[in-house]
Amino acid sequence: MQKKHGLLLINLGTPSDITPTAIKNYLTEFLLDRHVVDLPYFIWYTILKYIVLPKRVPYIINHYRKIWLNGASPLLHFSQLLRDKLSYTLPYVRCELAMTYGEPNMQSALENLKSCDELIILPLFPQYSTTTTLAVFDKLKPLISTYPILAHAQFIRDYASHPSYIHALYLQIKQSFLEHGQPEVLLLSYHGIPERYISKRQDDYIERCELTTKLLVEKCQANGINLPIHMAYQSKFGKGKWVEPNTSDVLQKLANNGKKTIQVMCPGFSADCIETIYEIDEQNRAIFLNAGGENFFYIPALNDSDIHINLLLELINYTETYSVQETSLQHCNLR
Repeated sequence: MQKKHGLLLINLGTPSDITPTAIKNYLTEFLLDRHVVDLPYFIWYTILKYIVLPKRVPYIINHYRKIWLNGASPLLHFSQLLRDKLSYTLPYVRCELAMTYGEPNMQSALENLKSCDELIILPLFPQYSTTTTLAVFDKLKPLISTYPILAHAQFIRDYASHPSYIHALYLQIKQSFLEHGQPEVLLLSYHGIPERYISKRQDDYIERCELTTKLLVEKCQANGINLPIHMAYQSKFGKGKWVEPNTSDVLQKLANNGKKTIQVMCPGFSADCIETIYEIDEQNRAIFLNAGGENFFYIPALNDSDIHINLLLELINYTETYSVQETSLQHCNLR
């Protein structure tokens, strides 16, 4: 009998609706995960409930209203399209989507995959981090007893240096330059993390981002794209020290130094979301233009493009995978 194959795509998560309750529920689940914020629970819960949420919920609702797509957040919209196109391309593979936080949740996705004999789990985070990928590992581990297929599932840790990923980013840049002209500077903006996580958790996220940047610069240069390519980190949250340089500061400095045209890409985001559509293409655009810049263009994420489909087809044949049990045990000292 032919084996049944399953593919589980996992993205970070998103509010289910643009309502105070939905936003609050999502943020509470997300920000109480110790992979994301590791402050003492009794201190952080009080701060979150009485200070952070009252400020963040109205702020986030206002911006989600501007970018909501077809009754869903952009992240969910593009992730669902990606799953559907993969299902069409792989008719003999059961493709499901789950979010680390919010809906669709992992249990519902696994319920639809429980008849499969083999399973590949692909977190849509190109660069491994304890704040994202490890959170997926540790949410799946307690589900092994309910869904035995997880014990033998192949888990793709990340794909920061995979040639198909670098090629996909290069094609996205090339297409943007053809359509909008080559800028004076290309900025690669990655999601930041608290600096203490690097040593405290032995998180190699920054190394993975730097490796992606190095390989992408080499790919561009090898194909005749020669311009300054900078990298920076965005989405700082809270008052602690985060990795630098900060994206907003870099844009301000570039404009102050006379740069008039810039394009920005966010290689760590597999699908566009509030951090790219609002934070980069609206908030940081304004910072650059107000500082004297004249032309700002955001290069969209791979989203549900054919380029992305081809990349994921390559990844699920990638051999550098780990079982859920093995990977969780490798990082058990971080919990």
